[in-house]
Amino acid sequence: MLEWAGIPPDESSRRGGDYGPYVQSERLHLYTEAASSLLNTGHAYYCFCSNQRLELLKKEAQRSGHAPRYDNRCRRLQPQQVEQKLAAGVPAVVRFKLHMGTEEFQDLVFGWTGHAVGAVEGDPVILKGDGYPTYHLASVVDDHHMRISHVLRGCEWLISSAKHLQLYRALRWTPPTYAHLPLLLNRDGSKLSKRQGDIFLQSFRDRGVLPETLLDLVTHAGSGFSDNRMGRRLDELIRDFNISKITTHSALLDLDKLEEFSRLHLQRRIEDPQQCVWLCEELKQMVKHTHSSEISAAAVLEPEYIERVLQLRKGHISSLQDLLSSTHSYLWVRPRVSQTQLQSESAHAKDIATAVMQMVLAGGSLVSMERLNSELKQISSRTNSTHSSVMKVLRLLLSAQQVNTHTHTHTHTHTHTQQRDEGAETTAERSTAGAQCGGDDAVSG
Repeated sequence: MLEWAGIPPDESSRRGGDYGPYVQSERLHLYTEAASSLLNTGHAYYCFCSNQRLELLKKEAQRSGHAPRYDNRCRRLQPQQVEQKLAAGVPAVVRFKLHMGTEEFQDLVFGWTGHAVGAVEGDPVILKGDGYPTYHLASVVDDHHMRISHVLRGCEWLISSAKHLQLYRALRWTPPTYAHLPLLLNRDGSKLSKRQGDIFLQSFRDRGVLPETLLDLVTHAGSGFSDNRMGRRLDELIRDFNISKITTHSALLDLDKLEEFSRLHLQRRIEDPQQCVWLCEELKQMVKHTHSSEISAAAVLEPEYIERVLQLRKGHISSLQDLLSSTHSYLWVRPRVSQTQLQSESAHAKDIATAVMQMVLAGGSLVSMERLNSELKQISSRTNSTHSSVMKVLRLLLSAQQVNTHTHTHTHTHTHTQQRDEGAETTAERSTAGAQCGGDDAVSG
């Protein structure tokens, strides 16, 4: 998904690199070596406490109103006791000895900070009985061997950084620079949760959200920029980002703004010639998949026609899927209109449809806007109809859509498509030759 978002890692199990392997199960020897080094230097010890004992410690602490913590009992075992238990096959984990002092460090976001974790927590497990590390050991070992210079992670790990710095010192390694980022919350202040299925990247991708839209939305919700404008592309995000401007308070992710961000970034893609070619091909495949045999004519799948649709609808659609909705089906499928629908618009609907058909056949496809408006007004007079009635019937025949009496429409006709002022609707021009108004059967427009 990082590749989809346009921010691929420098190295990974898929891309390879100089600092692999990248799967934890293939790096167990590194964690074992680090744990052995800590055991040999006296910075770690074997713990043989059973799960039952640990659970009793937890319940006792809760009963007395204290935070659960390990009592470091196995730290006091003598070497011969440890050897006997290991020889007997007693299950064991490796714990790291925490120091009692305050571990201070400079965080790029929170500034100078420090925590005396040894005073409030028990010694943490760093290597489990199955040979796998906990996050504390794994993060330190991985960052060291992969030569990570900066670690940017959520602020929930801020306190744990004291443990990690003690691990670095015990292993005689140079720690990276830390920057702990504020949490990303829902707009109501609640935590984002994995149970919210719609917050997964795959969900956004499946809904047609562009990667640059999501990056812009998330960074806009937070901080790190001198201004809070929307619409930044990835290269602009990289250029404008300043870690010193990140604040310590949580960021609220307002997904209600997603549509607005999507419209902006889709418009930018449409206006980019190379990106527009890709969008046209993508939309073509989507139309073929959605409408298949219903497609009215091969011309609607031509790149020129699809690009015309995109250019006319840019700024009004937030994803390509919008153009596949029932509201826009007339762009790809010949509309079907019933006699009842036509009569509801005008008692002269049949006369209007016939007159429009004759006008189209006589004028061809290259009709100027001025001539079209003039002839439509003449049709109003010849059919004893109001101009509004003519426009409503024409709209219904072309798009199978009806509007309420308060909607005012301006028609702008081009060779294949027409767009109302302010982009309210785009309709594909259709021949009205098939608009026969007989009976109450469906009529093709």
